[in-house]
Amino acid sequence: MQYKEKSAIPLIEAAYPGMTQTEKTIAKWFLDENEPEDSALKVMARKLAVSEATLVRFAKKCGFKGYREFIYQYERSLSASKPDPRINESTLQVLDAYQDLLTKSYSLIDEEQICRVAQMISDAGHVFVSGLGSSGIAAREMASRFMRVGVGIECCTDVDTMRMLSVFRSADDLVIGLSLSGARKEFREYLGVAKERGARTLLVTSTSQESLAHIADEVILVPSLLHMNHGHFISPQFPLLVMIDILYAAFMRQNRDFKNNLHRQTLDALHKNHRDGS
Repeated sequence: MQYKEKSAIPLIEAAYPGMTQTEKTIAKWFLDENEPEDSALKVMARKLAVSEATLVRFAKKCGFKGYREFIYQYERSLSASKPDPRINESTLQVLDAYQDLLTKSYSLIDEEQICRVAQMISDAGHVFVSGLGSSGIAAREMASRFMRVGVGIECCTDVDTMRMLSVFRSADDLVIGLSLSGARKEFREYLGVAKERGARTLLVTSTSQESLAHIADEVILVPSLLHMNHGHFISPQFPLLVMIDILYAAFMRQNRDFKNNLHRQTLDALHKNHRDGS
């Protein structure tokens, strides 16, 4: 699979929570994947009953330089190949949903940020990763993956334990929060307290609200499931698991031979334990 064009849809979704009501009305039209007959700025402003300046601000809020760049990417986002008629519709719905999610993940990737975060993981004396509900499943997977290549990492999926642990964080720690909504008060407090104690903090979420900046040194965006067609077919932790794999791959690129050797040693230890117990 090759990715060439980045989709505008996930960028609209990420910016959506911080939009004004007028901007949300514009966003909903585009999120419904309507195809404009004439995409010129004047025509679209008239169609959406907003000023041209409002439409330009909307485009910039979504992360584009202006309306022209936005509409170009949006129209490219609408192009899709026809499905194979031999495949059942319900199967196509599931595959299309995952394909859509992977395309959105590609569109949101900031490679420089991924490299920075991989370095943060390498530099940390200890890493704490947390998530609640389905995000907790992803947090446990992340801890398991990175533990096997020598990272001192712990996982927490309980609110009370998170509150308690945040008090004891220090400048040597990296605290990672996994939360698609990024909205739960207790979760924000957990990251905020850890940051106040001097720890580096990372939030992986589907919202780009500016209010998250004071609790996280880095905010990595993953796709939202809220506006996806057939989004209910997607396991809610899947966007987080994709990002964990991307971070893991970036981490393994650093000092590759040493880390691959550690991974082989952990596999050998597991296999030895299974042989001894059989």
